[in-house]
Amino acid sequence: MYGILVSPMQHPDQKYIDALVNNDKVLIEELYQKYSGKIKWMVLMNNGSETDAADVFQETLLSIYKRARNQNFILTCPIEAFLCIACKNKWLTELNKRKSTVVTLNDFVVSNIAEDSYKLAQEFNLQEERKELLNEKIAELGEDCRKLLQLSWSGKTMEEVAGLLNISYGYARKRKCKCISKLVTMIKQSSRFDPLKF
Repeated sequence: MYGILVSPMQHPDQKYIDALVNNDKVLIEELYQKYSGKIKWMVLMNNGSETDAADVFQETLLSIYKRARNQNFILTCPIEAFLCIACKNKWLTELNKRKSTVVTLNDFVVSNIAEDSYKLAQEFNLQEERKELLNEKIAELGEDCRKLLQLSWSGKTMEEVAGLLNISYGYARKRKCKCISKLVTMIKQSSRFDPLKF
């Protein structure tokens, strides 16, 4: 039928995402017991330590928690596959930060994972990378630009922003355009910018 939007099928493992949001200690403990060992093995097999593995697993769960808390995050694949890919990408990013040579997927030990799991985790990691790059470049902006953009993105009208910053409405709009233009330029000049991912 035309005109009907079909929402993705929620996987039964969505209970783990809900557990993170609701701080369900029993299910969170189950999540750690079932899957942290696999992540540890993957990191150890790819030049990491037990501490690295614990950090990657914890950071990935924190990212999932933040995404699920702020958005309607629907898990459409098994949590195991999703965690493996999300943790793999986080560890790959960390390895690339530590080395002067780029580590690729071919260098990495990974298991066979279903395509839908892979897509969901890839999209999740892509969103995280974008957010990280954006936040990094916002932090590099001057304080005036940073304050103006943060206020305008907080849901306030430009009139309210101008009032809070003690500037005219016209100047606030003009300044916002310049700040956004500067931010976009900084992002595009970053070595981490990939136009295909933005």
